[in-house]
Amino acid sequence: MRLPLSPLWIQPAAKLSGYPRDTRVDRQTQDTRTATGCERRPEPRKARARGLSCEDVPAPLLTCPPSPSPLPVPVGAMGGCFSKPKPVEVKIEVVIPEKERSKEEMSPNGKASPLIYKVNGTARHYHLEEHPIASNPYHNPKDVVEASVCHVKDLENGQMREVDLGCGKALLIKESGEFHAVGHKCPHYGAPLVKGVLSKGRVRCPWHGACFNISTGDIEDFPGLDSLPRFQVKIEKEKVYIRASKQALQTQRRTKMMAKCISLSNYNLSSTNVLIIGAGAAGLVCAETLRQEGFSDRIVMCTMDRHLPYDRPKLSKSMDSHPEQIALRPKEFFCTYDIEVLTEMQVAAVDIKNKTAVFKDGFKMEYNKLLIATGNTPKALSCKGKEVENVFNIRTPEDANRVVKLATSKNVVIVGASFLGMEVAAYLAERAHSVSLVELEEVPFKKFFGERVGRAVMKMFESNRVKFYMQTEVSELREQEGKLKEVVLKSGKVLRADVCVVGIGAVPATGFLKQSGINIDSKGFIVVNKMMQTNIPGVFAAGDAVTFPLALRNNKKVNVPHWQMAHMHGRIAALNMLAHGMEISTVPYLWTAMFGKSIRYAGHGEGFDDVVIQGDLDELKFVAFYTKRGSRRWLLGTRTASHAESRRSDEVVAVASMNYDPIVSKVAEVLAAGRTIRKRDVETGDMSWLTGKGS
Repeated sequence: MRLPLSPLWIQPAAKLSGYPRDTRVDRQTQDTRTATGCERRPEPRKARARGLSCEDVPAPLLTCPPSPSPLPVPVGAMGGCFSKPKPVEVKIEVVIPEKERSKEEMSPNGKASPLIYKVNGTARHYHLEEHPIASNPYHNPKDVVEASVCHVKDLENGQMREVDLGCGKALLIKESGEFHAVGHKCPHYGAPLVKGVLSKGRVRCPWHGACFNISTGDIEDFPGLDSLPRFQVKIEKEKVYIRASKQALQTQRRTKMMAKCISLSNYNLSSTNVLIIGAGAAGLVCAETLRQEGFSDRIVMCTMDRHLPYDRPKLSKSMDSHPEQIALRPKEFFCTYDIEVLTEMQVAAVDIKNKTAVFKDGFKMEYNKLLIATGNTPKALSCKGKEVENVFNIRTPEDANRVVKLATSKNVVIVGASFLGMEVAAYLAERAHSVSLVELEEVPFKKFFGERVGRAVMKMFESNRVKFYMQTEVSELREQEGKLKEVVLKSGKVLRADVCVVGIGAVPATGFLKQSGINIDSKGFIVVNKMMQTNIPGVFAAGDAVTFPLALRNNKKVNVPHWQMAHMHGRIAALNMLAHGMEISTVPYLWTAMFGKSIRYAGHGEGFDDVVIQGDLDELKFVAFYTKRGSRRWLLGTRTASHAESRRSDEVVAVASMNYDPIVSKVAEVLAAGRTIRKRDVETGDMSWLTGKGS
């Protein structure tokens, strides 16, 4: 079967005169076969796919009468809503997967080679359409802009420059003698990529560490879901020209092309090919990656939340955001790509023998592949009066919105100097009458950032009217007419409180797996290997609820509850569901935002021995290097080592900075390349190791 696909005139790199006569698939658009005589699907079951009712399903997703097709009709999906088990015939719609499209696989006779992948063990063959060379590759000539942006000698190898095309900017990059042009803003939060780090064919965001391939624009590390648009480059009379879509220059983002479910006929209500428990970053990226790789059977995500996947870090950083403002994808996206989301649905047990998930309401769903990405559950206070009103764990947008409303011009007590607790304190400091923070440790973030950095952060909070009560904890919550009135500390201090926010940590949400046979460690974390596989074939796990081997720390099993890491877990799990044999090797990256300032962090510093500070902590402009002694390279095979040898063996395992961009992204690239940073490298202040001239 030949599939009509739209060409796009693009070029990975330019070093010769003239635009190339290169025709490929447009990754921002897709051609589909129009369905005719469509009928709406039956009403969905009470299981709630919020925002995804049949009335919202766009026309191409509606069920259709039979149409002739040489393709076999496989087991399929329910098209973005939960329908009753009624067999239907569908007109087939196929989108060629991103990975296979980009390979340009051609047979010896020049014909397009068939693309093959397996679903339920059955090989399916698809063919790329042969494209004529297009004289005008853009669909709408009015949407095209072309401009001379610089002289060929204006950029040296390894340099980047923001260039203006009149109706928008692009990022021009020169590497290994070739020019590339892509979007200039990170699609995650809009960081200027020109201030990021260019290394070996990719650019890393200076704010949060997302990485993009400079030839394709594809996202290679996270956070974020979208890739960069890429633009055409040509050299003519020693001038560099860029030709780009005006729309792409404005949006500065590109969603990868994805497959859809190609059949609905054999699945019933209680059966799916892939079941994803949890609708956070890990679950969503898993579903999207499957579709990007051409997976065209049914995918179901289920979540206890009432909302579609949203940007959870914003709950404590931007507390008055409404759910639709922080949604990771609009509801139309899930309908378009046949990703079903069942909201307010809690899994109570998993039967691995029968490959069945049992929901709290008794409903059962069979699966072929399972991803468990349930995240964690906030710890609650265990003191007297814990049931009084206006005591919150920030878990949902409604929680955050309610806290902001109640805290305005009132007295707030925050229990726990965790990332969540500190971010909430910073957000409410200007809105509340008073903000008090109670913490068992002596200094905030001591175990994570070290005492010196922790004290500098604490000083910043105190200068913004946040009062700390350290080395104590809550003994009682007192109420008046059922609502919180006072917080009593074990030190004897009594704090006036209208609202209390609890941020004392979390535990993995894995209690429902205790009798499943899936390997859970003593702390409740799911144990997975480098491919995010559990001990049970076909069962994968990802996100905050897992421990996995971290390559950066010599494959030590660790739990890394970071937003970026959850994204990567989801991608690795999806690729290995498709038997790609992909292992995780990413460098952990996180950030926190307080009073308009950000601390960025890369690596894994758990159990660090020392902290080397460069810069000025008092001015909040610094970089902190976390070192760990006992290098596997220096001491491997030795039973003892001298003090001098031990110092030489100290390695940098993590880095944090404030007002020192893009140092953390630079260090992340060094670590990602497998290079070792010695303690002596950072003690001297000589940063030559960042450019590859050091160890």
